[in-house]
Amino acid sequence: MSPAARAIGDGRTSLGIELGSTRIKLCLVGEHPGDVLAVGSHEWENRFEDRTWTYSLDDVWSGLQAAYADLVADTRRRHDLEPQSFGAIGVSAMMHGYLAFDDAGELLVPFRTWRNTSTGRASAELTERFGLNIPLRWSIAHLHQAVLDAESHVPELDFVTTLAGYVHWRLTGRKAIGVGDASGMFPIDPATNDYDGRLLAVYDDLVAERAPGLRVAELLPEVLVAGQEAGRLTDAGAALLDPSGALQGGAPLCPPEGDAGTGMVATNAVAPRTGNVSAGTSIFAMVVLERPLEHVHHELDLVTTPAGDPVAMVHCNNGASELAAWAGVFSRFAELTGARSDGDAVFEALFFEALEGEADAGGVIAYNHLAGEPIAGLDEGRPLIVRSPDSRLTLANLMRAQLYGVYGTLALGMRVLAGEGVELDRMYAHGGIFRTAGVAQRLLAGALDAPVAVGETASEGGAWGIAVLASYLTAPAGTGLVDYLRDEVFADAGFSTIDPDPADVAGFAAYLDRYRSGLAIEVAAVSSL
Repeated sequence: MSPAARAIGDGRTSLGIELGSTRIKLCLVGEHPGDVLAVGSHEWENRFEDRTWTYSLDDVWSGLQAAYADLVADTRRRHDLEPQSFGAIGVSAMMHGYLAFDDAGELLVPFRTWRNTSTGRASAELTERFGLNIPLRWSIAHLHQAVLDAESHVPELDFVTTLAGYVHWRLTGRKAIGVGDASGMFPIDPATNDYDGRLLAVYDDLVAERAPGLRVAELLPEVLVAGQEAGRLTDAGAALLDPSGALQGGAPLCPPEGDAGTGMVATNAVAPRTGNVSAGTSIFAMVVLERPLEHVHHELDLVTTPAGDPVAMVHCNNGASELAAWAGVFSRFAELTGARSDGDAVFEALFFEALEGEADAGGVIAYNHLAGEPIAGLDEGRPLIVRSPDSRLTLANLMRAQLYGVYGTLALGMRVLAGEGVELDRMYAHGGIFRTAGVAQRLLAGALDAPVAVGETASEGGAWGIAVLASYLTAPAGTGLVDYLRDEVFADAGFSTIDPDPADVAGFAAYLDRYRSGLAIEVAAVSSL
């Protein structure tokens, strides 16, 4: 038996589970968390029903079971055995949103994801009362909007959580959540790494007449920090993951985290003056702060690392989905000409063509807004390509504009952060968009005017990040997360770093000026189409 096979057979591995926007992914790591032993995945997609972006809970469990079966099959292929137990497990999922349950554990309304922008009135009122930016997608904004709208389910509320918190609860029976994910539910007090007690009281007073008896602290999950055990896999939870009955219960679970926190771990960006960009269906940047921000900005969330350190987050609802749609168009065209290519080859060809484009994309502008985008002031989205008659429409400029479009709204938020005097030594990046070596990474460096590093695990993303947090349960007492990642996980890891090219910096700045000016066109499109 190989050492990896022995670790799998003895249950000395860590399993990471991530429910992303378009894919549920599992990642199995060995006793050294840098060693990926097997992976599994399942494609899924959100639904737009009754003007709400949602996923059904049936899809959650059928998708998890399919992804787990895929992981077992991959383990069998690679190591000639199947796992029956794990040393530790972690659950990660899309941050924020609203999953509301009654005292019988029944879902009261369909899952309202981070992508919904129907909480404007609640967000504005809470931001004013709390003196902190409360984004539209935060759980407390969804709860407060339900109170303001006098929704019939509010008196029946017993428990509110995120998607990661929900899956963790069903696997362990414990209503717990990691501090990073919790910071997207309700503001966190950095002195206690728990919900801000003063603001809990402010909220209860705010809704005393509209929702008599509502005590928000009683609805929220318990907050835990990285390294704390958050329950154990029950036999019922094991059966939920593996209906075949082979998986045994008993494995400890780390606190469930949002995809933002696991992205920070996956890129070793949890120390001050570091940050990371995660690009997928959405795109967001996390920057670990050295000091509090001086002002409240609607473009910036104040959240935490999985260890509880303060973070400024720039979250954009729209990432690489529109780019992927265009890649699909060109892939189909290639098929019609008899030049069939797989998906990665199409992306690689289009990405490298983008490098041949003009630094400012030749006057072509691409808006990737499939959904609403609060930073851009959009309640809904309308993907657009816009150009003036004197722009140069070539394939190279079109693809550079599409890549720039992925970063456009993010760059608007990062400019606000720079205005606060926040400095970065390096940005780390992860997500499938960075699989094509050097292209998206180089253009991101130009967009942020900062060095961008991509690691060998960039495409594994948050599933690997939560597996690392699960492994952190076994770290010696007193080992901080920053030290654990530096010394145990990334000591021998390879990173490819690209410094910003001055021509790219200037070209993107010109592109962003036009992009910002053209947002009025997006507003008009939403009202007209």
